[in-house]
Amino acid sequence: MSKPITLEQLNAEVIEAIEDKKGLDIITINVQGRCNFADQFILATGRTDRQLKALANSVRQVGHQYELTARVDGMEALEWLVVDLGDIIVHLFLPDVRESFQLERLWSIPEEGTTKDEDNKA
Repeated sequence: MSKPITLEQLNAEVIEAIEDKKGLDIITINVQGRCNFADQFILATGRTDRQLKALANSVRQVGHQYELTARVDGMEALEWLVVDLGDIIVHLFLPDVRESFQLERLWSIPEEGTTKDEDNKA
């Protein structure tokens, strides 16, 4: 039987696992109420495909500690790996792929007083 964990604790442990494997540019995006399959995204960058694989395995180990499925998608291409921890989805990118997809921008909340279109022009 797994020990209970809060979303915040799981988030902290996942970030620690990514930091331990030298993941870069780690951010958390709260998508509660805007996404029907997760509450948070964690994004990080790895320098090489080998590092991405190590990052994904480290995140998967955290999930398994709490009996989460921790399924990893993208192992064939090793450019963008997605680790599904249920309420938290972890996106691990090579630098150029992260720049290309710009998930931070896609899921960001516009600043007060601006519209999404105004933010995209900036």
